[in-house]
Amino acid sequence: MEQRLALEKIPATVVNASISGDTTSGGRARLPALLAKHQPSVVIIELGGNDALRGLPLPMTQENLQAMTQAAQATKAKVLIVGMQMPPNYGQDYGARFAALFATVAKANKAALVPFLLKDVADGPDALRLFQADRIHPTEAAHPTILNNVWPAVKKLLS
Repeated sequence: MEQRLALEKIPATVVNASISGDTTSGGRARLPALLAKHQPSVVIIELGGNDALRGLPLPMTQENLQAMTQAAQATKAKVLIVGMQMPPNYGQDYGARFAALFATVAKANKAALVPFLLKDVADGPDALRLFQADRIHPTEAAHPTILNNVWPAVKKLLS
């Protein structure tokens, strides 16, 4: 992200406040202090995958995403919600309801949306090469595709 900002001469600072394995509950708990400390103009919320992997209730995930979006917007920050999808072994109904909750929160709050962070990674022809042995976490080789998935929405919010 920082390289793309520099390449396109967009004056912005990136603060990566992610914690590997975090859930929406963890993000929700940490967000107020981060907003106060960094006073961002754009907040990217990419959480929820670990909620689903742990079998946490979908309404709780949606409520946490909603609360984080509203908290960021209350500080006048623009919000980008980045969605995730679940592997098919979670069942078609669960997967569809999980994927839809990101769009629901984005629409309800007039936030920007990237529907699926791993588009062309998880569902592309090179998926085996683009994931670590756990088949959950992408490899470094997937990072350019992931950046290409989110960059148009980020750039629009920075304009």
